[in-house]
Amino acid sequence: MFCILVVIGINQPRGTSVKTWCYGYLAIALIFDSLVVVGLIYDHEVLIQLLLGLSAGSATGLAIHVAHHISEEDEHGHEGEEKERKPSIFGL
Repeated sequence: MFCILVVIGINQPRGTSVKTWCYGYLAIALIFDSLVVVGLIYDHEVLIQLLLGLSAGSATGLAIHVAHHISEEDEHGHEGEEKERKPSIFGL
């Protein structure tokens, strides 16, 4: 899942508009949710293990995305506040 997010762009869409990227991300989330329901209803062990890996990859992608937004906020700072630029997490 993390690799899929890297390919489509975690912070910036690659080769698509933001709206198309958001619809793609929404489709991934809905498919993921439906697989969770199926895995839990049928107690399919392999599917549950796959979903565990997918959720770990999604969480990693989300963490990098949030870290990017945090570093953007740190760069902009608050009005009237002078901040010294520090290297941000993951160099983002």
